[in-house]
Amino acid sequence: MEVLIAAALAVLQPHMLLIVLLGVTAGLFVGALPGLTATMALALMLPFTFAMEALEGLVALGAVYMGTIYGGAFTAILINTPGTPSSIATTFDGHPMAKQGRALEAISIATIASVVGGVVGVVFLLLAAPPLAQLALKFGPSEMFWVAILGLTLIGSLATGSVLKGLLGGAIGLIIGTIGISPIGGESRFTFGWPPLQAGVSLIVALIGLFVIPELLSMMRQGRAAIDSAAGLGDGGFRFGSAMTTVFRKPVNLIRSCVIGQIIAIIPGAGGSITSLVAYNEAKRGSDDPDSFGKGNPEGLVASESSNNVMVAGSMVPLLTLGIPGAPPDAVILGVMLLHGLRPGLELFSETGVLANGFIISMGLAALMLIPVGLLGGRLIYQVIRRTPHYFLVPTILVITILGTYALRNNLVDVALMLGLGIVGFAIRGLGLDAAPIVLGLILGTIAEQGYVQTILGGMAMDIPQLRLLENTLSQILIVLTVAVIGWTAWPRKRRQKD
Repeated sequence: MEVLIAAALAVLQPHMLLIVLLGVTAGLFVGALPGLTATMALALMLPFTFAMEALEGLVALGAVYMGTIYGGAFTAILINTPGTPSSIATTFDGHPMAKQGRALEAISIATIASVVGGVVGVVFLLLAAPPLAQLALKFGPSEMFWVAILGLTLIGSLATGSVLKGLLGGAIGLIIGTIGISPIGGESRFTFGWPPLQAGVSLIVALIGLFVIPELLSMMRQGRAAIDSAAGLGDGGFRFGSAMTTVFRKPVNLIRSCVIGQIIAIIPGAGGSITSLVAYNEAKRGSDDPDSFGKGNPEGLVASESSNNVMVAGSMVPLLTLGIPGAPPDAVILGVMLLHGLRPGLELFSETGVLANGFIISMGLAALMLIPVGLLGGRLIYQVIRRTPHYFLVPTILVITILGTYALRNNLVDVALMLGLGIVGFAIRGLGLDAAPIVLGLILGTIAEQGYVQTILGGMAMDIPQLRLLENTLSQILIVLTVAVIGWTAWPRKRRQKD
């Protein structure tokens, strides 16, 4: 307790609070720009931490991280463009709310849900880091394979039209994920003899192409009317009180989303995009009115934003206790820790407890800082979209997306792939196919492939190597959950067909 008090006092210094404020503000605007991820934001921030003390540098990075994940919700809501991969599920109900003239209400709900998720993640990290880290160690290749398969069962629920179209979209995503050099065997696949394709299709490239470009093409076709609809013009203002009521009206949804976010966050490599999609799916499955999801139901927005912000602190569990980055942005934070001579592990809490706990507490302060910064920043972004002429807004967004795509790997091929996928995304939208199942297939296909191949290679001494996928208790539990989820998804559909 004395260590926690000393850590809190160290973080509550005026200059520390200023660092948190500036970090959250910078992260918010970076996260709202398509293509600029949390990893990129932390990498850009890295040189500035060299001249800082260890605690100051970690506090700055934690604040930027929290702000970036939250900032992705703004463009997801206003123009159906997830600023970060973690905001994919936010587009499902956030943008329909904006089109109904409830844009500022959606931003208010996203802000409160993000704050709750961020604070819950910090509390989990403070109280349960060591045991959660031990759980994360139990996830080997076979378990990751079944986690990916479990995630792929979400495709049937995420499909707004027929399940067949959702499965088709997921299959397209799986195929896109196989392009490039095999991560295990090293063979070249689906490159058609073109060396630039050997690097594969980046998730961010696919995300921008499938979500952003079709929306821009739609704006170009419809003109100002599309932007007026997308930005929810006529919205009277922030509805903070009613948003609070909306978020806490369904406590089961909020608690379930936070728990899902925490569990998935401690699995290294799972990522916030999976977290928010799983939480959204479970919110839809557990709702009394699942058909309203995708049409502006605030429950879906709460599930997405609370779960992906839990991930910020949740992914620190394996990092701080085991030295294993739970998500790509955590690798940058690990680099800063090593730069200052800090070694993750139990010694980090025993020998430098004030610093470790101070860093965790600062993320809680960053989450609370989202309320004033987010609402003011949200008003600014909202007004910019409202007042900017469409003939200026569309090319501006296009230039930002091109620059963001190019900055990923300084590769013009990524830009070409992004534009090509955008045209394909616009075409398949007219056929009733959604981008979400494609992106989900791309994300989980790679995880499933790596887990499967590594498991089979590890079981080559067995007569039937595939049995290695079934031998662990945790794998068996995941298999049972997968079957249960498939049955639970099919049963309501069958019941509605009878009705």
